[in-house]
Amino acid sequence: MANAMARAVWGGALTFGLVSLPIQLFAATDSHTIHFHQLERGTSDRVRNQRVNERTGKEVPLDTIVKGYDVGDEYVLVEPDELEDIAPGRSKVLEVVGFVALDDVEPIFYDKTYYLAPKGKDYAKTYALLTQAMERQEKAAIATFVMRNREYLVAVKAEAGMLTLHTLHWADEIRDPRKIETIPGDVKVAQREVRMAEQLIDALSIEWKPEEFHDTYQEEVTKLVEAKRTGKTMDKTAAPAESTNVVDLMKALRASVDRAKNPESHDGKRAVGGPASPPTDIEEAAKQRNVRAGGKGKRKAPRVSSQSAGLDSLTKAELYQKAAESDIPGRSSMTRDELVNALAGKHHRRKSSA
Repeated sequence: MANAMARAVWGGALTFGLVSLPIQLFAATDSHTIHFHQLERGTSDRVRNQRVNERTGKEVPLDTIVKGYDVGDEYVLVEPDELEDIAPGRSKVLEVVGFVALDDVEPIFYDKTYYLAPKGKDYAKTYALLTQAMERQEKAAIATFVMRNREYLVAVKAEAGMLTLHTLHWADEIRDPRKIETIPGDVKVAQREVRMAEQLIDALSIEWKPEEFHDTYQEEVTKLVEAKRTGKTMDKTAAPAESTNVVDLMKALRASVDRAKNPESHDGKRAVGGPASPPTDIEEAAKQRNVRAGGKGKRKAPRVSSQSAGLDSLTKAELYQKAAESDIPGRSSMTRDELVNALAGKHHRRKSSA
């Protein structure tokens, strides 16, 4: 089943100007949530939900159920085909209304991501033309379409040689943060506290490698189920950390910086030595597509020494600690990659002089 072909969740035509491109929409993400059945305690009997008439208590067949909108003193009944009638033809058209700069759409508007693919090889040229033009212009297409009786506002982007579609929230769906009373306004903070916080952020800075992070709660649920199946017990998780008091803020910041610089104290949720994950970066997926297609793809990265490979697995805090131990000058202002290169160069010079 792992090699099963992806199934399209929607098919239609992307239109911009007088150009029409037949496309298919594919889900870009999966959910690995563990689902439980409901059972009556003390039995193995499933508990099921039924559609029941609240007045008579009798079960109602699905084909006799209609939608009703409560207007106060009565319900307005709406049939499924009536909903289709108010959007004639639009359920099969992804209509581009304009192009905007990539940074114009704020992250809060993004909802769910899909992959867009041409409906067949005959449309590959039109698909590639739009993709390359959008990449060069650094623009996103704003469009609307109807799927499952709901209209969506979307942003179509060109990323790594392919088109992605991101559903967007409507403007009136974004809540006003000013209604949250506890968000502070103009608060004065001492500059030494800001510098200490910046130092902590710098010490904890890492490269974004999403495949190194796992859903630890889902893994713990799986362990719990297996433990109960085999008659074993599970240890409880540690209690959450207490909030930092304002009086202890500087003390907590200093301790945090010291802890971040000490590799032995690092206990983040990044996975180490786990099974290889599929490529989560679509740039990597693009490279694999080029290999399968016999293309040249991007230039291969230069081969690194075993010392550099070992350094690549360390966090920036761990690299900083090693740089301090090796007395590397300028280490406090170095990026993670610069720390790796400096440490690898130090190791090479030691071997040469030996």
